[in-house]
Amino acid sequence: MFHKEGFKIILITGLIVVTGILLTDHFISHFWLQKAIMILLLILFILVLQFFRDPNRKTPINDLSVIAPADGKVVVIEEVEEKEYFNARRRQISIFMSPLNVHVTRYPVNGIVKYSKYHPGKYLVAWHPKSSEDNERTTIVLENEKAGEVMYRQIAGAVARRIVNYAKVGQQVIQGEDAGFIKFGSRIDIFVPLDYEIHVKLNQAVRGGETVIASQNE
Repeated sequence: MFHKEGFKIILITGLIVVTGILLTDHFISHFWLQKAIMILLLILFILVLQFFRDPNRKTPINDLSVIAPADGKVVVIEEVEEKEYFNARRRQISIFMSPLNVHVTRYPVNGIVKYSKYHPGKYLVAWHPKSSEDNERTTIVLENEKAGEVMYRQIAGAVARRIVNYAKVGQQVIQGEDAGFIKFGSRIDIFVPLDYEIHVKLNQAVRGGETVIASQNE
């Protein structure tokens, strides 16, 4: 299963690969060079397919839990001053996505979209400490009756040059559902209240829509 944001790129890449293979077969007579070019073209197509894959995930829906919005590795767990929306201290959890990870963004909690804003910016490497504030990004805040307000931020990286965000202010969303896509390497920051219990550790691999990263103490 592939994400809808990749359909056009997959089609274009497929046409390029088929055309390249036909031209190689027609114009290049050296056997090993011909086969090497064909294999490289097929590898390119496979890489594009795997990047836009959209696997089904079974989300453990719970109004007291925050689910990882994307696949990747936890690179930051720290208390920060969140200046864009809360203007208060929050616990930040950051997930870095390599080009090999699934890049679908999923809603981390159930609730109403209270805030959704796009910010143009730089393209620092996604693990850079300033990427959360300086890079191209979108910021989304979801309000849940039990969990309160939870923010997540889609951040472009040095390679990622397009962020897709489906969250609209006033929209009712469901935990684990498709919230957007970030193309070709990126990062997601999640901001939760300080009294939330954190369930992940630095360098831990997480699965979007499945891994519980934080929860409100009952």
